[in-house]
Amino acid sequence: MKRTRRGVLRSIGAGTAVAVGGVSTVSAAPPRDGETIADIASNDGRFKILVAALDEADLVETLDGNRQLTVFAPTDASFDNLLSDLGISKEQLLNRDDLAEILTYHVAPGRRDAESVTTSDEVPTLNGAKIYVDGTVLNGGQAKIFETNIEASNGYIHAINGDNVDGAGVLLP
Repeated sequence: MKRTRRGVLRSIGAGTAVAVGGVSTVSAAPPRDGETIADIASNDGRFKILVAALDEADLVETLDGNRQLTVFAPTDASFDNLLSDLGISKEQLLNRDDLAEILTYHVAPGRRDAESVTTSDEVPTLNGAKIYVDGTVLNGGQAKIFETNIEASNGYIHAINGDNVDGAGVLLP
């Protein structure tokens, strides 16, 4: 069955369609079978705080659907660094009014593999802001991508941390 442009745009969502239209390196691949971004993050022991934050902000469903996304996922070590830098507890972080805004700053529309990300100057995010990219360093040193192309049925996860950069490893808008 031949898919029309309109059919493809409907299947990936209006927000992603805008990003796809402006960036040729983003794949608008149809959903694949297998684990979603939310599944992989939940099953990977390095992202426990991220998963708790996604749950608290009611964003698990966003990462569990068919929409193609790319997540820059801070590890628990990154969150621990951020908590120390901010002088707050995990519970205080999870109760922040801007938690959803911070988390959606880590999510880009479209299925962006490592080459697409690392060769871009900036990547748009679901919260409307941009992440600035210099190779594997994000936002001038807030975080560094250390593991790429963790493939999910609905996109990619790129694990980030604060190793070898100035930031804690969590992106802040």
